[in-house]
Amino acid sequence: MATHPQADDNLPPTRYHLRLFIAGNEPNSRLAKQTLQKLCETYLKKNYTLEVVDVLQDYQAAIENRVLVAPTLMIVAPEPPATIIGSLSNIRKVLNALGLPESETFDE
Repeated sequence: MATHPQADDNLPPTRYHLRLFIAGNEPNSRLAKQTLQKLCETYLKKNYTLEVVDVLQDYQAAIENRVLVAPTLMIVAPEPPATIIGSLSNIRKVLNALGLPESETFDE
């Protein structure tokens, strides 16, 4: 289970590795990228690495990661890995996948 970055000041913050597959500048891809960037800035602060892979430019990465639909978010770390498909408009689902508590303060 992931530890919230501010859950215990004695523990090092959890480092997140996220990989977002998008399809160019399509509306759902654009929304997913904007939502994820804001979520990362709000909740993860500087404790994350975000890779954005445009499947229209790098289809081989999509094949290697078995991504059939864009946008797709892969949570590579911390364990366990998780995948979310879609525009990431369900913030609670994303927070739960990251192991973070739900919050009412996030504005899309």
